[in-house]
Amino acid sequence: MEEYRQPIILLFVAAYMGLCIWVGLWAMRRTKSAGDFFVAGRGLGPWVVSLAVFSSTLSGFGFVGGPGLVYATGLSSIWMAVCSALGFATGYFLIAKRIRMIAEVRNAMSLPDIVFARYGSEAARLLTAGTILLGVLGYLATQILAMGVVLQSILAGTEMFADISLLSSIVISSAVLIFYCVTGGIVASVYTDLVQGIVMIIAGALVVITAASVFDGGFAEATNILLANDGEDIMPFGTLGPMAALSWYFLFGLGLAGQPHVATKMMMNRNLSDNKAILPMTVFGYVIAAMLWVSVGIIMRALVLGDVAAPLAGADEAAPAFLSTYAHPILAGVVFAGLFAAIMSTADGFLNIGAAAIIHDIPKALRGRSLDNELFWARTATIILSLVAAAIALSSGQLIAILGAFGWGTFAAALVPVVLIGLNWKQASARAAVAAISISLLINFAIQIWQIQIPYAMSGGFIAMLTSMILFIAISMFEKEKKLPKDIDRILEL
Repeated sequence: MEEYRQPIILLFVAAYMGLCIWVGLWAMRRTKSAGDFFVAGRGLGPWVVSLAVFSSTLSGFGFVGGPGLVYATGLSSIWMAVCSALGFATGYFLIAKRIRMIAEVRNAMSLPDIVFARYGSEAARLLTAGTILLGVLGYLATQILAMGVVLQSILAGTEMFADISLLSSIVISSAVLIFYCVTGGIVASVYTDLVQGIVMIIAGALVVITAASVFDGGFAEATNILLANDGEDIMPFGTLGPMAALSWYFLFGLGLAGQPHVATKMMMNRNLSDNKAILPMTVFGYVIAAMLWVSVGIIMRALVLGDVAAPLAGADEAAPAFLSTYAHPILAGVVFAGLFAAIMSTADGFLNIGAAAIIHDIPKALRGRSLDNELFWARTATIILSLVAAAIALSSGQLIAILGAFGWGTFAAALVPVVLIGLNWKQASARAAVAAISISLLINFAIQIWQIQIPYAMSGGFIAMLTSMILFIAISMFEKEKKLPKDIDRILEL
């Protein structure tokens, strides 16, 4: 079977691409309105929501970027993954119920709608929508770049496509993505999440078992190889040190509550009581699937440092190289298909909230109503966002995980104070929300554009989030508490 490795992998990926096209056509028949396109009619069950939340959080960022980051920096990035329980618990205990109830009583279709309902400020709505649009481009570029890297790795192993470029791989995968997203909207995304979430859990566990069998001595032997080569990469904080690792921990722990693709899925469950089941299922799925992140990165780093394998051309090739070389061909095919499923559904989620920002939220903030014929313009905006993000992916020259961390940090710094604190503190003010979002965007993009080096390799997103939280609390405390609308006041009392 080994001689048919690449054809088997290619068959699984081609089958998945075909499935995406079918799902898009099926979901198009169920997408009759903008509400269906953006929030799936708020009628999903707990299994669908939980698998959608964890798989869209992990996605290409975790399945491709995660192993690449471990390969490049050792265990520094594990602090992004171990905070998952904290992040999901914070989100579901503190804001999920309130977001779902506000969505119901105010007919909200997006996070900026929730922000406007809470603060009564069009400026806060506009800045939230702008933040989502900017963050989406960075995070969506992560998914598109991950798709291109994986597809290039698969096709380069065949004789016919041995010389395929990254550009061609991105064009092919983006074409399928655009069709899938334009036809099906969020309905296509969440139902694909149901299947691919199960695949990610099973495949994640099997890949960890496979990684443990690469060396005769398992992970212990891999660890000894790393210890013999300086050993800093296998230490708790990796090569970047404790401040970088801990800044990622808090950014990804608290920051999950500020991720609009997660908040949007909190509006989709059928019943409020479903949250009791959604949280444990989400955490369980994420933990099992995230083990792939660490195990593959460690094994590939040990293989290279132990002179068993040649150095990779780029760190982001760690997961594709491992699957193409060491995993059973059928397992590799399933995992590669799962990778594309994770990336595709997450990209759909980001395209969805980005399109909502363009055609629903920004027009509402500027002229008091969204665009006419929202469904048509949502699909048009989806195409435009895909093309812009693909251009960013090709020109960024950054690791997938670093590009993803920037998108995550943009969301977290701007929206954690406004959403996490604001939905739990009545004194939080609209002026504080506007100031917090503005300062976070200024800090995040200044650091990114001018490549400012922060001491101890701390995350720029963490610095921006810490600053915006302090500013948000300070301004709110010095302002007179404003009386809230009765429905919002009662929801915040819960």
